[in-house]
Amino acid sequence: MGLFSRAEEFEFKVSGMDCGGCEHKIVRTLTGIRGVKKVEASASQGSVSVTAKGVESGILSEAITSVGFKVE
Repeated sequence: MGLFSRAEEFEFKVSGMDCGGCEHKIVRTLTGIRGVKKVEASASQGSVSVTAKGVESGILSEAITSVGFKVE
């Protein structure tokens, strides 16, 4: 990967989110990972989208489960 490599988009179906606090917890957790550029979580849709550079999807899904949610 060079200096100008592109960021990747990741989409996760997540269960257990039922409020804005849940969304915030996931956003805060994922934005703490080096390389994560943008996170959007939607409790109503049960989804989390992440824009990241140099991060594997497994790292992101493990971070989501580590704070009490299930990645489907």
